[in-house]
Amino acid sequence: MKQRMDAASGKEMADLLIKNATVADVFNHEFIKTDVAVKDGEFISMGTRQAKEVIDAEGMYLIPSFIDSHVHIESSMVGPSEFAKVLLPHGVTTVIADPHEIANVSGADGIQFMLDQSENLPLDVRIMLPSSVPAAVFEESGAVLRKEDLEPFIHHPRVLGLAEVMDYPALLNGDPDMLHKINMAASHSMPIDGHLAGLKEDMIDLYRAAGVRTDHEVNTAKEAADRIQRGMYVQIRQGSVAQNLPAVISAVNQRNSRRFIFCTDDKHLDELKREGSIDHLVRLSIAKGIDPMTAIQMASLNAAECYGLHKKGAIAPGFEADFIMTDNLQTIPVRRVFRKGNEAAADGQVFTWDWKVPSKVKRNLLDTVHMAKFSEEQLALPIESGKKVPIIEIIPNQLITKKRLEKTSVKGGYFSPDIQQDHLKLVAAERHRSTGKIGVGIVKGFKLKHGAIAASISHDSHNIMAVGTNDKAIHAAIERLCELKGGMAAADQNGAILAELALPIAGLMSDKPYEEVMRRMEAIHHSLAALGFEEGFNPFVMLSFLALPVIPDIKLTVNGLFDVNTFTLVSY
Repeated sequence: MKQRMDAASGKEMADLLIKNATVADVFNHEFIKTDVAVKDGEFISMGTRQAKEVIDAEGMYLIPSFIDSHVHIESSMVGPSEFAKVLLPHGVTTVIADPHEIANVSGADGIQFMLDQSENLPLDVRIMLPSSVPAAVFEESGAVLRKEDLEPFIHHPRVLGLAEVMDYPALLNGDPDMLHKINMAASHSMPIDGHLAGLKEDMIDLYRAAGVRTDHEVNTAKEAADRIQRGMYVQIRQGSVAQNLPAVISAVNQRNSRRFIFCTDDKHLDELKREGSIDHLVRLSIAKGIDPMTAIQMASLNAAECYGLHKKGAIAPGFEADFIMTDNLQTIPVRRVFRKGNEAAADGQVFTWDWKVPSKVKRNLLDTVHMAKFSEEQLALPIESGKKVPIIEIIPNQLITKKRLEKTSVKGGYFSPDIQQDHLKLVAAERHRSTGKIGVGIVKGFKLKHGAIAASISHDSHNIMAVGTNDKAIHAAIERLCELKGGMAAADQNGAILAELALPIAGLMSDKPYEEVMRRMEAIHHSLAALGFEEGFNPFVMLSFLALPVIPDIKLTVNGLFDVNTFTLVSY
């Protein structure tokens, strides 16, 4: 601190001076022309100082780097270090990560893995402790996390608080363990994240009474207003499936904009690389009419204040020198990215300076697919001919699904996938403890013409999910996943594997460089066209959310079809 003070007063040289810049003053909501000095990773002055390095930023804007306020790194299908290589060129230098994906598979070991693998990265990875593992009490996850499992992590310097409280029946019913977790976070003055998908005003009140601060499950401007009125922060989400920004951004105005922040939640690697992360949300917001300074605030200062990151989110003395250089306030091209005053990326290229990432992965994290042998006959779904049956209808770019009652094709007393009606077979197979549990249902909206796809990514318990036009193809795709120890696979009508991606770390993440994962994903996308999927639709992403029984209206678990609104299993 003394060195920074001396540099601020001119007694000592600064490390870096950025001169002639147009700087975003997120406090006064204006841009100012000034020089900015950095010492020991922090801004120490707004004005000229002697410095060891000088950057002339004439014609450039300096804006705070971006914060993703809620993200599951595992959804990128790469580990934290590879994730950092993808995010940094997009101007994101801090993420608030919820490791509940890997925690649902491997419990506390999964949380520790994410902490270890994200240490010493130029991407600042802060962790929220998973509150709902499993997401609901009847779920067949690989682990159960109770308060005592989370307590050893509470004092870790990068642990911020309690992650999304998903199990709303537990909260409503005053479940002791859930209340213990909430009290644990509250007693340490830590933020608590919410998950209020489809919940009405009285349940919002309940969540607020429990101290929940945020919600990212906001689908409309009205829902956003309801939460803002009750003092919550609204996390506007734009991920791979849930793309809520277009519907929610109209709720933002000059009076309430400081209560809005951005998040991606779940976004696949290829889309992160192509579109970006929070920078993509900033650009979309500006295109929708949001003032650039307001969008920048939402992506930086607002998120920092929400999570108590008091040294982040602004370009001002005493704040960490995390910033972006851009030359256009409408399209926000990310030209250069700095983390604590060190250049982390420029023009799409990341600088891997002094990255010390543990190379070894515990064996138990590489052996998480334990599925009992099964036959095609176990995929049969008995249905009475001529009877209307419950069907899951997917909604593009939404996590919510609709429950439909429709007649379908029946042969010999069993459901027969019907391409004309777009009625496909959906399968959820337990893969953690070889229980042999398999849920079978009917889904519409995929528009698959032949074959099947399967994946060991299925939020949040991450059992195996598959969708297909016949049992042979479904069986083949699932069998291949078991051989790979997790991943993604596509099979043709005859059960031949067309493409695959191995995800050996908890069945969720690759242990390979992101470039190799991208190549494998490209091959999978090519195979999807051969199966008849429409261009622009990622069925693997949609498939991964069809087992999540805390998002309305209807989902498929390994125990069968589940009505989220009534919280009961549904029979055919």
